[in-house]
Amino acid sequence: MSPFLLARRFVAQSALAMAVCISSLEPSFATEPGDLAPVRQALRTAWQQHPSYQATEAQINAARTRLDAAGQPLYNPELQLTRDNGGEEKTVSAGMNLTLDLSGKRRVRRDAADARLDLATAEAHLRRRDFARLWLIGWADLQATQLQVATGERRLALITRFSGLAEKQFTTGDISGLERDLALLARDEAQAEQAQWLADQAEAEAKFRSVGGNPDTIASFDLPAGGLPAPEPAGDLQALPDWQVAQATATATEREVAVARRNRVADPTVGVYGGRKEYRAGGPTDRVYGVTVTIPLFVRNSYRAEVVAAQAEADAAHAELQRVRLELEAERRRAVDSYAAARSAWSGWKRSRGTDVTRRADLLERSWRQGELSTTEYLLQLKQTLDTQLAGAKLQARVWRTYTDYLASSGRLEDWAALERNP
Repeated sequence: MSPFLLARRFVAQSALAMAVCISSLEPSFATEPGDLAPVRQALRTAWQQHPSYQATEAQINAARTRLDAAGQPLYNPELQLTRDNGGEEKTVSAGMNLTLDLSGKRRVRRDAADARLDLATAEAHLRRRDFARLWLIGWADLQATQLQVATGERRLALITRFSGLAEKQFTTGDISGLERDLALLARDEAQAEQAQWLADQAEAEAKFRSVGGNPDTIASFDLPAGGLPAPEPAGDLQALPDWQVAQATATATEREVAVARRNRVADPTVGVYGGRKEYRAGGPTDRVYGVTVTIPLFVRNSYRAEVVAAQAEADAAHAELQRVRLELEAERRRAVDSYAAARSAWSGWKRSRGTDVTRRADLLERSWRQGELSTTEYLLQLKQTLDTQLAGAKLQARVWRTYTDYLASSGRLEDWAALERNP
C-alpha cells in the first residue's frame, strides 16, 4: 500500500476515534446561530421564483374551483317544445323538465371536493417542505465543496512549493533522487485530486441551481455549524406533511366511496307541459297540459363495480396511512440520532488543536528544513493535516444536512424557513 493510502486510512481512523471519544463531552447549545437571516431570505426568494411555487398555487386554485363547482346544483332544467300533426289534429305544446337530486348527490360530491382541497393543501405543505430541505442540503454541499476546493488549492500550492525546494536540495545533494521523485509524485497527485474537487464543486453548484439556488447571493455567507440547538423530543406525528397527505388521501377516498354509492340511486325527472290542440283548420281548439315523471332503470348497468373499486382504493389508502406511520417514526428516530451524532462530532472537531492547519503546516515545514523530518514523513504528515481540514468541511456539511433532516422529520422546517404555511 502506498504511503498516501496509509496516511488517508490513518486520518480516517483518527477522526472516527476522536468523534467517539469526545461525544460524551458535548456541551449543549442553547440557541441557534442568530445570523441566518440571509439564508432564510434567499430560501424564500428561491421558492417564490421556482416553477414549483407556481405549480403549487395553480393546484390549490384548481382544487378550490372544483369545490365551488361541486357546490353548484347537479342538474339544469330542460326546455321541451313539441309539435304534432296527426291528420286533422295538430298539437303544439311547451314544457319544462328537471331532474331532482333526491339522494343527496350534490352534498356528497361537495364533501369529496372539500376533501380533495384538504389533500391539495397538504401536498402544498409537503412540496414546500421538500423544496426547503433540498435547497438547504444543496447549499450545505456547495459550501463543503467550495471549502474543499480552497483547501485543495492551498495543498497544491504547498506541495508545489515543496517540490521546488526538493528539486533545489537534490541539486545540492542534500536529498536523494528518490525523495525528489516522491515530492514530484505528491504534486502530480495533488493536481489530479484538485481537478476532481473542481468537478465536484461544479456538480454541487448545478444541483443547487436546479432547486432555485443562486450561489452568488450567499457567496459571502459562511456555513455556520456551531451553536445549533440540541435535538428536542419528537412532537406529534400528525403535524408532519407526509402524514397529513396520507390522512387527506384516506379521507378523500372514503368520500369517493359515498359518491359512488349515491350514484347507484336513480334520480327522477319531473316535467310539466302545456299547449293547445286544433282538430281541423279553423275548427275548435282545446287546451292541453300534463305532468311527466321519468325514472331511470339501472338494469343493464347497476354501477356496483364503481362502488367496489372506490372501496378498494379507500382500503389501499388506509393501508398506505399505516405504512407512512411506520416510515415516519423510523425516519424521525434516524434523523434525531444522526443529527445528535454529527453535532457532537463537530463540537469535538472544533475544540481539537489538531484542526489548526496553518500552525501545523508551518511547524512541519520548519521541521523538514531542519532535518527533523524526512521527505516521506513530511508529505505524509502534511497530507494528514490537510485531510483533517477536508474532513472538517465534510463534517460541517453533514451537520447541516442532518439538522435539515431533523427539522423536516419534526415538522419544523417550514416554520424555521419562515415559508408561508397558508396556501
